[in-house]
Amino acid sequence: MADDKFRPEIEVLSAADVPRRRHWDDAEKIRIVEDSFLGRRQVSATARRHGVSRSLLTIWRRQYRAGELGVDAPPAFIPLAISPVAPAVVPVTAQQAPRDTRDVQLEIVLRNGRRLLVPSSVEPEVLARLLPVLEGR
Repeated sequence: MADDKFRPEIEVLSAADVPRRRHWDDAEKIRIVEDSFLGRRQVSATARRHGVSRSLLTIWRRQYRAGELGVDAPPAFIPLAISPVAPAVVPVTAQQAPRDTRDVQLEIVLRNGRRLLVPSSVEPEVLARLLPVLEGR
């Protein structure tokens, strides 16, 4: 008599079996709300007729009376900050200086306070690559 044991039935529900929530656009909401204003005690009957819960219809009626139903966001200003225009950077081309017998050193003080001593014969391209690295940019 092994077949006499209690075996409950199990039913598996998938997400496809559950009806999705309905999305009501504003025109439909307004039409349903105006329909609910037509007679006495129309909220429950109107909600049943359109397949809406009574509480949702009550919320829509409140929004309708407040002028919030079917109204897009009011126009508003966007905060704007205008920064001063930075001066245009003009590239400077270095001309080859005539070589002097004695080499002059240049002292360059960086924004971070470091001091750099370089010979005047250093190539401008080398300095252009070196300075951003030393400044930590």
